[in-house]
Amino acid sequence: MTSIFEKLWRLSPAALVFKAILVAIAADALLLAFIFLRRTYRRRFFAKRDARVFEFRLQWDALISGKIPYETWRRKTFDRRIVEALALDAFEAAGPEESARLLKFMRASGLIQKRIFEAQNLKGWRRMRALVALGRTRAPEGVHALAEALRDGHLEVRLAALRGLGRTACPQAAEEILAWVGEAGLQVPALPLQSALIQCCTERPQLLLPFVKRAEGTLREILGRVLGEVATPALGFELLQFVDDEHEELRAAAARAMAQADSSLALDALAELAQDRTWFVRLRAIIGLGQLADPRALPTLLTALTDSNRLVRIRAAEALVQFRAEMVPIFRQVVQLRDRYGLHAYLTAIENGDLRGKLEAQLQNNTKIMGEQKGVLLKVLQTGAMPLKDRLTTQDVLNPAGLRQ
Repeated sequence: MTSIFEKLWRLSPAALVFKAILVAIAADALLLAFIFLRRTYRRRFFAKRDARVFEFRLQWDALISGKIPYETWRRKTFDRRIVEALALDAFEAAGPEESARLLKFMRASGLIQKRIFEAQNLKGWRRMRALVALGRTRAPEGVHALAEALRDGHLEVRLAALRGLGRTACPQAAEEILAWVGEAGLQVPALPLQSALIQCCTERPQLLLPFVKRAEGTLREILGRVLGEVATPALGFELLQFVDDEHEELRAAAARAMAQADSSLALDALAELAQDRTWFVRLRAIIGLGQLADPRALPTLLTALTDSNRLVRIRAAEALVQFRAEMVPIFRQVVQLRDRYGLHAYLTAIENGDLRGKLEAQLQNNTKIMGEQKGVLLKVLQTGAMPLKDRLTTQDVLNPAGLRQ
């Protein structure tokens, strides 16, 4: 009597299908077993890690002060990684004193030197992880190792080094990045480079000036954007050379830097930039004029109320509201512009500054405005609607002397 297996074997193609089904069932069983074992292992691993994290948290002050000997946890890879992760996370929210204490702990325990060694000798994802961790420590001694990784042949390693240098946020890191881009050109995407430079150049923005002058093409545009973000009033006169630059980012940087420069030269430059063809350059210039709070800027600010860009109009209106001693003459000239969008921007700024009642009282008490004109101005202030017929006395709206008539 033949067995069932012998009968299946004689089926030929059907036997192959049956064998394939058996193999698939076995493979599925092995896969399910692997998934189950992996989940069991990970559950136990995370439970063990959470318990160990809790233990370290309870002893955290003693741990970083050195009361608990470093040898008790440093030789254990599992414990060392937990301690390092806790210390790096603490850096993110630490103040100056706490940061100095954490940095001292990581130096004394050898964690920084270990990361420097890994950043210089490891390969692949281990090196990238070491580079980012080294940057998070913000240790000056790690800048050199991070700068070496900028010249790596792999883009991912260069990006990790760039992120690490950006995390340090120190001028030394900015010098290394600028020296690298000066030698090799643009070897990474623009956004990570821009972000890292903004973080590192905030303290000393003057580092950018010589590199901006020498750079060309896309790199010059990127450096110009960075300079526009970190420029300070101390750079005002040095950035005058960029007022007529072909790159709008550099013109915007010049406008930002001269915002608080107490000089008629700065006022003239900002007035010129307020007529720039690029909207964000005009915006920076108007913001700068508002910060100067100079009455000589009133004609430019009034003209900016008719700008095609909404943000420029809003900023111009906010700057005009600052001249509270001359609110009535300014309001008259805003109405005389006969620009509905400019009028609404100014009225919005008045409302936001809670100055509507003050302006209305000044209009009521003003003896230099005739009754009919006063009624028109009050109606415009109350309704926000442009008068059908201009009953105000004609005068040059760009004449600053008219503001005091």
